[in-house]
Amino acid sequence: MFRVSRRTVVPVLLVLTLAAGVGLWLFQPWKAFTDTTVNEALPTAVGPAVQDGPKEEDEDEAEAGTKGGEPSMKDRLPVDLAEGRFVAHEYDTSGIARTVRLVDGSQVLRFEDLRTSEGPDVRVYLSTRDADAAEEGLGDGAVALGKLKGNLGNQNYTVPAGTDLSAFRSAVIWCERFSVSFGAADLARVTG
Repeated sequence: MFRVSRRTVVPVLLVLTLAAGVGLWLFQPWKAFTDTTVNEALPTAVGPAVQDGPKEEDEDEAEAGTKGGEPSMKDRLPVDLAEGRFVAHEYDTSGIARTVRLVDGSQVLRFEDLRTSEGPDVRVYLSTRDADAAEEGLGDGAVALGKLKGNLGNQNYTVPAGTDLSAFRSAVIWCERFSVSFGAADLARVTG
């Protein structure tokens, strides 16, 4: 009969416990069964208070675009720069990605109606590759915008000041830990 000594069992149990702990930390399997919903509004600047609607003489000036050097109402609204729909890579991913220039000149990447999987160390990137090519990697010059806030909902990611958005072709949801793309969206320039 095979007899196991305490000297053998204790080290084996310690190694198995350590391996299980590392495996749980690395893969975080519970995230396959959880969702995090984030619903942020698009950031906007607060404009001057409006009183009882425009007066007749103000209407002509509003159409002209400025009054005494003040920006017109059109200039006080966020501007869509590019937009695209997510395509799935490693996990089912859907929704819309938009780049938006805000009233103060800053830029954000916005996800709307996002649906993807949770995972360990999932981040948001702008990539110089198109969405299909981003499945193989982010490419040179990719810009990190931070950790994915939630796998469901509407979210905003601040684009670093001075970033030329025309240099980027897609928005990518990327798992740093395993170097895989959950999904990506081509960013087609908005015209008009």
